[in-house]
Amino acid sequence: MKIKKQSFGTLPDGAEVALYTLVNAQGMRATITTYGGAVVSLTAPDRAGTYADVVLGFDALEGYLGLNPFFGCLVGRFGNRIAHGKFTLDGVAYTLAQNDGDNHLHGGVKGFDKRLWAARAFEVADGPALELTYTSADGEEGYPGALSVTVVYTLTDANALRLEYTATTDKPTIVNLTNHSYFNLSAGAAETILDHVLMLNADRFTPVDGTLIPTGELRPVAGTLLDFRAPTPIGTRINADDAQLKFAGGYDHNWIVNGAPGALRLAARVAEPTSGRVMEVYTTEPAIQFYAGNFLPPTLPGKGGAVYHWRGGFCLETQHYPDSPNKPSFPTTVLRPGETYRTTTEYRFGAE
Repeated sequence: MKIKKQSFGTLPDGAEVALYTLVNAQGMRATITTYGGAVVSLTAPDRAGTYADVVLGFDALEGYLGLNPFFGCLVGRFGNRIAHGKFTLDGVAYTLAQNDGDNHLHGGVKGFDKRLWAARAFEVADGPALELTYTSADGEEGYPGALSVTVVYTLTDANALRLEYTATTDKPTIVNLTNHSYFNLSAGAAETILDHVLMLNADRFTPVDGTLIPTGELRPVAGTLLDFRAPTPIGTRINADDAQLKFAGGYDHNWIVNGAPGALRLAARVAEPTSGRVMEVYTTEPAIQFYAGNFLPPTLPGKGGAVYHWRGGFCLETQHYPDSPNKPSFPTTVLRPGETYRTTTEYRFGAE
């Protein structure tokens, strides 16, 4: 097991940004930066045992400071969308930035993806780990309460990247943390992810309106084009004449993971047929957002001279439902003083 720290550059205010490389007993590598807590690279084995990078990102800090579609980052305080950037908690109305049309997205103008996190590297029994901490001040981006957040990345010797999130607050607030890594299990051999075969362990999803805000309905996937209970190539139905797909330009929806929230259980499985790489997502969260890169630009310079394309990566963001603060029927995202927010997600890699 190995942990290496190096400089990843400086922010405009002169603050130093670090890059940590974790190496497990199998030779798998994860590099994570303290800017936004972003996973910059992550290697996984193909069927021949060859490790290659399977996440989208940039070689240098400047890429993350520029046109960055949330590559690899930690998202908060509230991942996904809040309608009209407004919510009410304990009778008090709060207004957030409208940074996605009329809606609030991924924590606002300067969410957790644009913050510098403190870091501590260490080793645990099953692999190297990196602890990132950040305290979001009361009123930051319009959210109430000072929120203290800790995220621990562990690269296990079983070739899994585990994320353990905890948070506490000094005032009632809302919290919905996730990671926004974009995956391409072909390791860049394919320009799109449309041939990847996806299974989602979900019998229901939350349909959206034209601004991608959930309507409040919990709709069965049976008989819809969002049924991934049987493994299906992502591209098979993505361009179909369907209102839900047209609203999002493809898949960008929240699926309700089968099983009891709080228990670590299988949420998704993705296989890339050419390389044989397989990724399984396990989570304690109630839901998962599958996003097929519909809003990626046609070309975007990436790592190692690569050019990323529209639908060149997919995200599987474990989470609570979007717009939960405005949907009393959805699982609550309220965190109160004396409580601890805890969630765990694992991305497990192998080959077939």
